[in-house]
Amino acid sequence: MTDSKITIAGVEYGSRLLVGTGKYKDMTETAEAIAVSGAEIVTFAVRRTNLGQNADEPSLLDVISPEKYTLLPNTAACYTADDAVRTCRLARELLDGHDLVKLEVLGDEKTLFPNVVETLKAAKTLINDGFKVMVYTSDDPIIAKQLAEMGCVAVMPLAAPIGSGLGIRNPHNIRMILEDATVPIIVDAGVGTASDAAIVMELGCDGVLMNTAIAAAQKPVLMASAMKKAVEAGREAFCAGRMPRKMYASASSPIDGTFF
Repeated sequence: MTDSKITIAGVEYGSRLLVGTGKYKDMTETAEAIAVSGAEIVTFAVRRTNLGQNADEPSLLDVISPEKYTLLPNTAACYTADDAVRTCRLARELLDGHDLVKLEVLGDEKTLFPNVVETLKAAKTLINDGFKVMVYTSDDPIIAKQLAEMGCVAVMPLAAPIGSGLGIRNPHNIRMILEDATVPIIVDAGVGTASDAAIVMELGCDGVLMNTAIAAAQKPVLMASAMKKAVEAGREAFCAGRMPRKMYASASSPIDGTFF
């Protein structure tokens, strides 16, 4: 048996796959893909999502029930700490006191890399204001450690630019972040297909968050199923411990001590 559950902010979850809600063709596809993924935590951009504040538009809550999923409002499209903090407070008001949030403060529109200075500033303010902060950040091990030490409940380093699908470009940095981890490390951004998700988990990460890799697939619901299996397989492989890499062949059926 493997340790199948992940604990975030004191709550256990059976799935180590976290998913987003953007870029699907419609709400029906969004709901179906998320259901098939097995994810229990679903993130959404507060600034781009109707949660009922616009009565004449479809609401995300019509298809993603807070009774079934843990909602994770995020601060996508925020470029300053002040904007991010304001957005989280808006989400808390719209969701009746909900305090688990995904913080991301972006540096520019071209790369969508995090602005680390503003991220640190926003994280400190939000934690002091009672939020449970899951934070998107760079792959800098020092920054990741600082964010954990200040009280973030999960640190979420990128593996490649958001939405790029480039795969895991920085396994060495991810490993260094994992060495000093005191909170869950969840790779956020860069995954493009199931093998990428498996690699993330084989590295020892606690989970992986994705949106575009599923929503932009030719068959999103089928890709959601593939991602579910990849995350589970990658975690099992990590727990099992891979064989050592060797320079030369080693026969599967040794001949030592056998008769000819």
